[in-house]
Amino acid sequence: MQPDNRCDFKELGNNVGKFNLRGRTVLIPEMNRIAAHLFAANFRGFGVKAEVLETYKGCDLGKQYTSGKECYPCLITLGDILHFVRNEEENNRRGFNPDDYVYFLPESDGPCRFGMYNKYQRIVLNSLPELNRLKIASLSAKDGYSMDGILEKDKIMDFRRASYLSFVIGDIMDRITWRVRPYEREEGMTDDFIQDSMHTMEDMFERYGKRVRFDKILNKLSEIIKDAKDIIDPGIPPKPLIGIVGEIFLRMHAGSNQNLIRLLERHGAEVVNASLTEWVNFVTYNKLRQAREGLSFNFMQLNLKGMNNNIKDIANFGMSLLYQEYMQKQAYRRAVPFINLAQDHKISHLRHILEKDDSFSFQVTTETCISIAAILEYARMGFNGVVNVYPFTCMPGMTTSAIVKPLMNQQGVPYLDTPYDGTWLPGRESAIRTFVYQAEQRLRQRGRGGQYTARTDFYTPNAS
Repeated sequence: MQPDNRCDFKELGNNVGKFNLRGRTVLIPEMNRIAAHLFAANFRGFGVKAEVLETYKGCDLGKQYTSGKECYPCLITLGDILHFVRNEEENNRRGFNPDDYVYFLPESDGPCRFGMYNKYQRIVLNSLPELNRLKIASLSAKDGYSMDGILEKDKIMDFRRASYLSFVIGDIMDRITWRVRPYEREEGMTDDFIQDSMHTMEDMFERYGKRVRFDKILNKLSEIIKDAKDIIDPGIPPKPLIGIVGEIFLRMHAGSNQNLIRLLERHGAEVVNASLTEWVNFVTYNKLRQAREGLSFNFMQLNLKGMNNNIKDIANFGMSLLYQEYMQKQAYRRAVPFINLAQDHKISHLRHILEKDDSFSFQVTTETCISIAAILEYARMGFNGVVNVYPFTCMPGMTTSAIVKPLMNQQGVPYLDTPYDGTWLPGRESAIRTFVYQAEQRLRQRGRGGQYTARTDFYTPNAS
């Protein structure tokens, strides 16, 4: 791949956006491993070829086409797509035909560089003659990640519902992993079990997602949870409980956060990471909030057209949020008879925390809102420590740190910032080991809160 340094910025609008995916293979970057594979399986169930890109193998390529000033996940995802193309060129006699593929890369609005990933990567792909026809399919937080235009209209609603369920089940399977692995009877049992279970759930989404037979999918999830409980050794005492918050890509992508969760577990912790669906619900909630505020404003201005649009948005996003929360509740209920997994906070509850403490404004629509609120809730619920994960120089991550660190110091809750940029900091593991030791001391002094009555019990947040 030889770059052409000439950039045609007109192509940005032509090759980034929503495209019908029929007849092409959708290339999905891996952020959350399980959710990405279930999402790809859901695409295949609807008759669209899809595969998850091999990740963290193209970092050198990503560095070659970035300056180091970009947000770290931008480098990772760019490296993933370039690595895939290079492998196709080397291993396929036909080479790489960009017309056969669509690169799937969503975006967000607000003060975050995530919204610029696909634009910058479009410039890079345009500079490579063999890739300037590769389209980037992008869903946006501006319309609540609407999927209009990527499939036929009569299939969009079912696809969206099945996709959301794939994210929820991906979260649950992750939480099964973190709940069971620190207490597994034999090392490696949990990872092998979850790997097999992921393939099982991929098959379930391919078979039943399009048919909206979610009962079949959830029944299989119940079987997986039941079998997972048998991996736990009840003789292992409870370990300090650590909550992770932060930038959505970094806290979920094991390669780019240098296997943070495994490192915490190796030093004696049990971990709960913030979920993928928390972000999806946050986007939907904010669109509903903005529509309500817009209605009040347009009412004062007597803007009937604007009020009509606001009412439609309130109905649309309100129903979407109700459905999302309902599906989450139904899926997590499958775990209750076997393992009381950590459930997501309702976004309205997180907003209530911020407003009650006056610690930050929910008007700033970045992860800072839910990170700060979740940290405060973790502390209230008896977690023994909190970790904030973010890319180096990330504004939302540094804002979270600046606000929360003194609050955690006041409450005596161990707190750790872990910024990442791809380099290996020589003191990182020592800092984590010290942090887990402090969390263990807090566990001995205060326990894990009144919510834990048995080793197989787990934390359930206030759902108010």
